[in-house]
Amino acid sequence: MSSVPLVSVDAAALRNNLAVVRRFAPTARVIAAVKANAYGHGLVLAARALADADAFGVARVEEAQALRAAGIKHPIVVLEGVFVASQLDVAAANDLQLVVHSFEQVAMLEQYAGTHRFAIWLKADTGMNRLGFRTEELGPAHSRLQACASVGGMRLMTHLAGAENAGGLDTKLQLDRFRTLSAPLRFERSIANSAAVIAWPDAHAEWVRPGLMLYGASPFAERSAADLGLLPAMTFTTQVIAVRNVAAGEAIGYNGVWRAKRPSRIAVAAVGYGDGYPRCMHAGAPALINGREVSVVGRVSMDMTMLDATAVPDAAVGDKVTLWGRGLPAERVAQFADTIAYELFCRIAERVTRA
Repeated sequence: MSSVPLVSVDAAALRNNLAVVRRFAPTARVIAAVKANAYGHGLVLAARALADADAFGVARVEEAQALRAAGIKHPIVVLEGVFVASQLDVAAANDLQLVVHSFEQVAMLEQYAGTHRFAIWLKADTGMNRLGFRTEELGPAHSRLQACASVGGMRLMTHLAGAENAGGLDTKLQLDRFRTLSAPLRFERSIANSAAVIAWPDAHAEWVRPGLMLYGASPFAERSAADLGLLPAMTFTTQVIAVRNVAAGEAIGYNGVWRAKRPSRIAVAAVGYGDGYPRCMHAGAPALINGREVSVVGRVSMDMTMLDATAVPDAAVGDKVTLWGRGLPAERVAQFADTIAYELFCRIAERVTRA
C-alpha cells in the first residue's frame, strides 16, 4: 500500500445504489447528481458507472463540458443554469438542459441570438428561499419563456429544504404549494432529492434527482445506509507510519489537547487536514486499523492524525487505516466533525491518490 492517503471508488456500489433508487421510485426517471466532482468521487468515473441513469445533474456549465469531453452522451441538466449570457453558446454547443430560476436568466434567453432551442427546467421556490421563482413570479416567468424563440420545451422543478425529516410539516407545505403551482401547467416535474426518494413517495413525480444515496450514504440520522440497501462507494484509507508508547498523563499532539489517562499505544496515521481529513475532528472519532476500531486523539495536523491503538496491541507501521467507507460509514464519522457526509466526501484534497 502506498504511504500516501488513498481514495478508492467502487463502481459496483454506485450501480447498486442506482438500482436502490429505482426500487424506491420505480416509475420515475432518474437525474443522477454528479455535481461537485460527483460529491468527491470523480465526475467521469461516477458518470460512467451510473450509465443506466436517464440524465445527469451538474451545478455549472463547466462540469457539463467535462462530461461531454469524456464522451458522455446523456442529457445533462445544469442545476444552477447559466451565470452570464456567453454561457448560452457553450450550453448550445453541448446540448445542455438549463434550469431557469431568475428573471435575469429569462432575459438572457430572450436576447439569445443563436438558433439553438433549449430544454428548460423552470424552477419554483416553494419554501427553500434559495433559488427559484416565488408563487407570484412563476406565471410571468412561464409566460415570457413560452414566448421566447430560444426555448424548445419546459419542465418544472423545485427543491425540498428538509425532506430528511420524514413526515415533516414544512415538506408537506412545500409539496402542497408545488402541486397547486404545477397543476395548470401540466409539465413533467422534478422534486425529490435522495431523502424524498426514500421518505416521500408523493414527491417522486416524473423525475427524481438523487445525490447522496447514489454514493452510499444515508440522508437520515435514524436510518443507516445498510438498512436502506446502500453500499458506500468511497473508501478513504491511509497507513500507520509510526507507533509510540506513552505514559499516563502525557499529552499528544499540538497544544496538548488530549492527555493519556492510562499507558497508551498511539498510532500515527499519514493523513491530515491537508488531505481533507477535518482539523475539527473531535477526539473519539472512529477509524479502523486492519478492520479493528480505534479512535482519534489529539489535534489533527496538516499531514498526520494520532489514533489510540491501545486496544490493538499488534498495530504496526504499514498497517492499513480506514477513515471511512467499507466497514465505517461516513455518516458516523461526520458527526465527530460536526458536519455531514456530503462535506467529508467533497473536501478530499487534490494530493490524495485516487484508484
